[in-house]
Amino acid sequence: MAPNNSIEYDADELEAPAWLDDVFFTKVLRNCETDAKDLHLNKLELFPATLKGDHYASVMFRAVVEYECDGQDRTKRLIVKTMPFEGHKKDVFEESIIFETEIGMYTQVLPRFEQILRDIGDDTILKAPILFHELSPRKIIIFEDIVPLGYEVLRGRYANAEEIKQSFVKLAKWHAISYKINIEEPGYFDEYHIGIFSMPNLDGNLLMTQGIDVLIQQLETMPKMQKYLPFIQSIQGKLFEGTKRTAKEYFDAPKEDAIYVLCHGDFHDKNMMFKRDPNSGKLLDVMLLDYQLSYVGPLVNDLIYSYFMMLDSEQRGDFEQWLYFYYTHFKETLQKIGFEGRIPSLLQLHEQRWQHRYFELFLLMTYLPAWTTIRRGEADLEGAFTSNAVHKQLYADEEFLVEFEKLMRKYLHLGYFEEN
Repeated sequence: MAPNNSIEYDADELEAPAWLDDVFFTKVLRNCETDAKDLHLNKLELFPATLKGDHYASVMFRAVVEYECDGQDRTKRLIVKTMPFEGHKKDVFEESIIFETEIGMYTQVLPRFEQILRDIGDDTILKAPILFHELSPRKIIIFEDIVPLGYEVLRGRYANAEEIKQSFVKLAKWHAISYKINIEEPGYFDEYHIGIFSMPNLDGNLLMTQGIDVLIQQLETMPKMQKYLPFIQSIQGKLFEGTKRTAKEYFDAPKEDAIYVLCHGDFHDKNMMFKRDPNSGKLLDVMLLDYQLSYVGPLVNDLIYSYFMMLDSEQRGDFEQWLYFYYTHFKETLQKIGFEGRIPSLLQLHEQRWQHRYFELFLLMTYLPAWTTIRRGEADLEGAFTSNAVHKQLYADEEFLVEFEKLMRKYLHLGYFEEN
């Protein structure tokens, strides 16, 4: 397996490991075809599943399996997701529970969420079909490939208004159901306690821990931007720790007036696939993907994350509109599923966004410079996390600096740099 345009793919997905062989996929097929008396694998093809920059925490392959089952020729198209086996990704995630989390989400949590929706006549789909999983001898999950079902990844553009709306509708329903369960069944989500910002191996990560330093060095070379330096320096030592506190708040120091839900944890449009009517072009569905980083935390965390990781500059200017749209569906879902407690208000949502402003400022000063360049195909996450040279390029990027200045003015006017 060696794609011609290998520069488009992550290096660890150019060659599948030897254990992804006929014997392994025969086991997978027998898990799918439980009633089969006679099953033979005839042909196996493996390819990289995604393009460079589409994901990071796993290694993924697309498999086409042709086989004979009780005398009938059949084909399955699969997505294979396994743990990184080399490099920085392995160092960060090898001690994590991201596969335990995702398996639990697909086999326990999401089916329950969907059943709650079915009980009120809502046919919303929250997950792609999972076909196989195991944690030993290797951590691996296999999904049905939904590309043949008409789903596509966005390429070369940001999500448009209709795509954003459908994404927020699904998030609102997901959040509402988890909010109700978390209140009515304390402890139900206790195993979902580690998101990306509460993982153990982040302290040595260049982007996470030294990003603010590189930003300050860049601004010192730009006379018109130096007016922002005192504000950044005043919180320089607080941002990363404040972000980790936000991620761990529910389990470490929950607040009585907070709105806690099961967060997606990595809510952006590269973790979504979109399905359109092939004739009219009408958007039919958005499929949320990648639940490896799901955790219980403040409801606003997914929304703040989407602000930087899904919206473009113009759409960020309409964020209050998107929050209102999201909130109406969150509230409506709680009412429909019979929640009898006090429904959080829109004002609470805005107040808690401000309370978690360090998380928002951290994403502005670390994730946004990397994401801006990655979306244009000019950098990759591996380089952003590990290379000083790439790191400096991210902070010198003109598109990022224009957006940074725009948002800094906004945050100054909102009092984001003031103490409580």
